[in-house]
Amino acid sequence: MPAAPKSAARHDMSVILVTGSYDHEIRFWEAWSGICSRTISRTGETGQVNRLAISPDKRLLAAAIHKKVNIYEIASPSNEPLVSFESHTMNVSAVAFHSEGKWLVTASEDGTIKIWDLRYAMLFARSRLEFTAFPPKAPRPFIEPTTTVLQ
Repeated sequence: MPAAPKSAARHDMSVILVTGSYDHEIRFWEAWSGICSRTISRTGETGQVNRLAISPDKRLLAAAIHKKVNIYEIASPSNEPLVSFESHTMNVSAVAFHSEGKWLVTASEDGTIKIWDLRYAMLFARSRLEFTAFPPKAPRPFIEPTTTVLQ
């Protein structure tokens, strides 16, 4: 009987899933074992976790929490964010890092898009969104899950 390939037997812990939800906690999961390796408990804080994004260098996690965005250092055991961006007046519904990791873009139900400069932890630019209705036969937009994969 042939031996199992080494890749099948190996448990690669370099792939981590990050989840957040209405329970107010952010969890890091080892993809191959299903073990929760870290939990960021936000006790005493209000607001569900709406969206998560991991920086291109896999060093930072952006968590859209109600009207703010917290930036956490992934390798740190601390539950405290490095910085919080608080400027939206309604739920933050989207968050994304620029490909070089210098900028963070957020969008909110308040109709604004904001660009944050991560180098100086400050708001760089903002824009008001103008929405138009979808034509009757247009496909509905895809809604991203709150799970982000770190490889």
